[in-house]
Amino acid sequence: MATMTSLIGLINKIQRACTVLGDHGGEGMSLWEALPTVAVVGGQSSGKSSVLESVVGRDFLPRGSGIVTRRPLVLQLHKTEDGKQEYAEFLHQPRKRFSDFAAVRQEISDETDRITGKTKAISNVPIQLSIYSPHVVNLTLIDLPGLTKVAVEGQSESIVQDIESMVRSYIEKPNCIILAISPANQDIATSDAIKIAREVDPSGERTFGVLTKLDLMDKGTNAVEVLEGRQYRLQHPWVGIVNRSQADINKNVDMIVARKKEREYFESSPEYGHLAHKMGAEYLARLLSQHLELVIRQKIPSIIALIKKAIDELNAELDRIGRPIAVDSGAKLYTILQMCRAFDKVFKEHLDGGRPGGDRIYGVFDHQLPAALKKLPFNRHLSVKNVERVVTEADGYQPHLIAPEQGYRRLIEGSIGYFKGPAEASVDAVHLILKELVRKSIAETELLWEMFKTFMVFKGWKSEGKIPFKEFFERSKKDSEELKRFPTLQADIAAAANDALERFREESRRTVIRMVDMESGYLTVEFFRKMHLEPEKNSDPKNPNRSTPNPSVDTHSDSHLSKIGSNVNGYINMVCDSLKHSIPKAVVHCQVREAKRSLLNQFYVQVGKREKDQLGALLDEDPALMEKRSQLAKRLELYKQAMDDIDSVAWK
Repeated sequence: MATMTSLIGLINKIQRACTVLGDHGGEGMSLWEALPTVAVVGGQSSGKSSVLESVVGRDFLPRGSGIVTRRPLVLQLHKTEDGKQEYAEFLHQPRKRFSDFAAVRQEISDETDRITGKTKAISNVPIQLSIYSPHVVNLTLIDLPGLTKVAVEGQSESIVQDIESMVRSYIEKPNCIILAISPANQDIATSDAIKIAREVDPSGERTFGVLTKLDLMDKGTNAVEVLEGRQYRLQHPWVGIVNRSQADINKNVDMIVARKKEREYFESSPEYGHLAHKMGAEYLARLLSQHLELVIRQKIPSIIALIKKAIDELNAELDRIGRPIAVDSGAKLYTILQMCRAFDKVFKEHLDGGRPGGDRIYGVFDHQLPAALKKLPFNRHLSVKNVERVVTEADGYQPHLIAPEQGYRRLIEGSIGYFKGPAEASVDAVHLILKELVRKSIAETELLWEMFKTFMVFKGWKSEGKIPFKEFFERSKKDSEELKRFPTLQADIAAAANDALERFREESRRTVIRMVDMESGYLTVEFFRKMHLEPEKNSDPKNPNRSTPNPSVDTHSDSHLSKIGSNVNGYINMVCDSLKHSIPKAVVHCQVREAKRSLLNQFYVQVGKREKDQLGALLDEDPALMEKRSQLAKRLELYKQAMDDIDSVAWK
C-alpha cells in the first residue's frame, strides 16, 4: 500500500512539472486542476498568513497592509528526518537552497513583483515553493490572495472582482479541498471565506473551517458553538487557532515556541479544554495531510483516466501536425521527394478526371475557341469595299488579266492572320487553368498527406467500429486544411511548377502561331480549282472542258467583288475547320502532356544537387507550428512521466 509520503510526494512532483509547462489551471480542464489540492481562502486580516506560518513552523511570508498575497503561492511541505537542516527551494530557482527564511520572504516579494510589477495588481501565475523540514507534515497548500470588499489607492476598480474570480477558479474545482479561514472576533455569518465556500460547496463536503484569533474575542464570549459545529455545520470538524500576537512577531518569537504556547492556551482554557486535542496548527496540519492523502487515493483512478486520454489526444495531434523530420540529408531528401510525388499524383488526377478541374480544359476547346473563331471580323475584311481596295492595291500599276490572284492571296493571308488571336487565347486559357490546378494540388497534397497520417492513427478505431469513416474523413479534412507545415517547400514546388508551365506556354504559343503561319505560307490550290466560276467564264463549244474569259464581266462590279469575297470566305472556313481541330492538339501536346510528364523535372535536378543545409531550408516550418509541436511534445512527456510515476507508486 502506498504511504502518505509517496502519494502526496507524487502529486507534488506532477504539480511542479505542470507549473514548469505553464499549466496552472484557470483555462478549462488540465492536469493541474485534476490534482487534489488544498486552497487557503480568507479575507484580508483574517489571520491566513499566520495559520500557514504556524503549519510550517517558520516566519516566511511577506507582511504588510492591503493585499500582500498577489499571486497564488503553491506551498509544498516535505517532512525530513529529525536533525536535518531546514531549507526552502523555489521552482523558478531550482538550484538554489534558502536556509534563511527571511530571504524566502524577500524572494516571494521579488518574484511577485517580477510578474505584477511594483503595483498592487494580481496575477494567477503561481509561485512554487517547497519547504523541507522535520517540523512539518507532508502537505501541499495553495495560499490565495485575501478577499477584499473595497479597492484602495493604487488598485484598479475591478480588484475586488478580480480576486474573487481567481479564488473561485481554484475552489470551484471538485478536487479542491477548501481551507476557509475566519477570525473568531467577527460574526461567522459575515465571514468572506465561509460565504464563498458555501457558494461552491453548499454541502460542506470539501470545506474545512478554521477559526483564528480565539484569544482576541471579547471578554465573556467564546466560539464553542462554532467549533462544535452547532452554529455552522460542515462535514469536517472546525479547528481553532491561536495566532502569534503582534508583539511576538515584533520580537521574532520562534514558531516552535509559539506552537507550545498555543497548546498551553487550549489545554488551560475553561471554554476549549475539552476540545484541546482537536485544536491548534499542528493538529490542523495532520488533519489536512491525512485527508489529502485519502482524497488522492480516491482520485488516482480518474487522474489515470485523464492522463491516458490526454496522451492519446496529444499523440493524435502530433501525428496530425507531423512529427519532427530526421536530421540526416537522406531523410530530408526522401521527405521532399515524397511531397513532390504526392503533389504530382494529385495534379495528374485533376487532369485525368479523378479530381475536378481537368474538364475546364476541354471547355476551352469545345466552347471558348469555337466562340472566338465565330467572332472574327471576316465580314468586314471580306466586304465589297475592302475586297476592291485589296485587289486594286495588289494589282499595282498593272491590273490583273484573268483572275486577281495576288488580291486573293492578300485577302487570304489577311484573313488567316486573324486566327492568331484565338489560338494564343486558347494557349493562355489553358495555362491559367493549369496554374490554378497547381495551386489546388499543393493544397490538396498537404490535405492528402495529413489525412493519410491521421488515418493511420485512427484506423484502429475504424476497424473496431468506434468512429465512422465518414466522420473521420470530415474531421481530418477540417483539421488538415488549417495545416501549413512546409511553407518554403510549398512555395518552391509552386514556383518550379509555374516556371515549367511558363516554358510549356511559350512552346505552345510558338507552335500554334507556326501552324497559322503554315496556312498562310502554302495555300490549298485544289480548293480553288474546284470552285464553281460559271458567272465568270464561257464554255468553248468545241471543248466544253476549256473555260475562256467572259469579256462581258465587269471585274470592278460589286457582284464580281462579292464573288471574290465569297470564294475567300469559303477557303477561310475550310482553314478554320482545320485549325479548330489542330490548335487543341497542339495545346494538349505542348502544355497538358508536358505538364503531366515533366512538370517538376528541373526541380528534381536542382534538389538532387543541394547540400544538407539547403535541404533543411526547404523543410523550414512555420515557427508557430514548430513552437506548437514543441509544447505538445513537452506536455506529452509530462503526461508520460506522470503515468510512470503513478505506476511506480503502489497506491492500491
